[in-house]
Amino acid sequence: MTMDAGTAITSGRTALGIEFGSTRIKAVLIGPDHAPLAVGSHDWENQFVDRLWTYSLDAVWAGVQQSVSALAEDVRRRHGVELSGVGALGVSAMMHGYLAFDAEGELLTPFRTWRNTNTGRAAERLSAEFGCNIPHRWSVAHLYQAILDHEQHVGRLDHLTTLAGYVHWQLTGEKVLGIGDASGMFPIDSAGGYDTTMLTRFDQLAAEAGVELSLAGLLPGIARAGQPAGTLTEAGARLLDPSGRLRPGAPVCPPEGDAGTGMVATNSVAPRTGNVSAGTSIFAMVVLERELAQVHRELDLVTTPAGDPVAMVHCNNGASELDAWAGLFAEFARALGVDVDSSTVFQTLFTAALGGASDCGGMLAYNYLSGEPITDFEEGRPLFLRSPDSRFDLGTFMRTHLFASLATLKIGMDVLQKTEGVRLDRMFAHGGLFKTEGVAQRFLAAAIDTPVSVGDVAAEGGAWGIAVLAAFAAGRSPEQELADYLDAEVFTDASLTTADPDPTDVAGFEAFMQRYVAALPVQRAAVDHVDVGHRPAAPQTETTSAAETEEQPA
Repeated sequence: MTMDAGTAITSGRTALGIEFGSTRIKAVLIGPDHAPLAVGSHDWENQFVDRLWTYSLDAVWAGVQQSVSALAEDVRRRHGVELSGVGALGVSAMMHGYLAFDAEGELLTPFRTWRNTNTGRAAERLSAEFGCNIPHRWSVAHLYQAILDHEQHVGRLDHLTTLAGYVHWQLTGEKVLGIGDASGMFPIDSAGGYDTTMLTRFDQLAAEAGVELSLAGLLPGIARAGQPAGTLTEAGARLLDPSGRLRPGAPVCPPEGDAGTGMVATNSVAPRTGNVSAGTSIFAMVVLERELAQVHRELDLVTTPAGDPVAMVHCNNGASELDAWAGLFAEFARALGVDVDSSTVFQTLFTAALGGASDCGGMLAYNYLSGEPITDFEEGRPLFLRSPDSRFDLGTFMRTHLFASLATLKIGMDVLQKTEGVRLDRMFAHGGLFKTEGVAQRFLAAAIDTPVSVGDVAAEGGAWGIAVLAAFAAGRSPEQELADYLDAEVFTDASLTTADPDPTDVAGFEAFMQRYVAALPVQRAAVDHVDVGHRPAAPQTETTSAAETEEQPA
């Protein structure tokens, strides 16, 4: 086994995937059978600067270099060889956001991430003008908001991209995006390009606001899974490995967003399949077999890495508030002199939730650390509340917070399933929220009234998913489709555990949601009347935890 792996590494029969998640940068090296051979990672945090969430580009390169260095050390430790080259390479990152550059390649304004919700005016106007939902976090919403706000940098724009697109550009010199990531910048038409009618209308809207530009010239090119997207240059190899050991020349697949690599990592790229990813954010990706009948602000229309249409329900707030409560219980345990690790804390708390009241006994929670567009909140104020006669025990308390972490997702999924009548053959769940066996999985099955599967197929998350896409691009036959490749060559031995929806849980979740929606004015009052100033509370700074860990998309 070790010799075979060592031979694969030294002969270049490998693929390297690198993913920039919200709390972790991760590198995974896979062999010819797509099994992970080595892993390296680096934890990082976003910053809240001038009321915007951002990461510095210095942090991007420092983090990826540490991840690749840790990967190379893992190769030496596990296989006794040096990592001097790879057979193929791919880059993935959190989708959407705004990275704007001038003609000299200089960043014009700090990176604006998917988490920002300051683009409300732009998103509303563009959605109305385009006749499709343009979410707050899409790149075009950020650009139009900058135009509306008369930001000076707009006049110097030469190139817009996402985080994955930026890293790929620096590694290869190519300004290109995978179609899945591109679909989070600007709407894609049925031919697989940016919608030309909407491009023309955007240019007109910009001109009306006093800005002359051609958006088509600012956006990256588009490539589908399996298509060539450049090779690792000498300069790019040095960016990954300043020691100079890593050779240039490896083919690099189209860069993708973390949602797309999460779909690959869960074998959810065929129609009537879907996956839910839960970490710092939580979102569902459902591959469609037909167009939706209406436009819904709760649903984003994006694509798989192969270009098939996908309905995305994206919620800004996932497991961060759960993590904060777990940290409080862990602190209490330490105060009692009990030394417990975070995994034990989460296992204990999540398991207790199984014995809680099915409808959460009158308790309510809102996990809004940041704004939540699904329910029309531009800022977050985490809340827990109960009535005087609420059932107040640990199990019900934890069930309330677990239900709360899935509540906005359920709102969007109800639109997809009940209003649009979309059917699912299977839904896969992954991410830190589902690490405790049989808890969040069971509650998600109740929330969407659909069987939910979990398993080890996504153990290394999106970094593994983009490595698989790199292997696919480097080794596919011309006629082979991505879904067939995954079924025939990657997931043949996958082992899954499936939870069917329990009728009592389904009814309990529905009762919880009636109270949740009815009490949204309480959340509105908190946003309007509780001022957090210019600094977020400490838990809003991203940290890696047992529930939040970015083994998936952000």
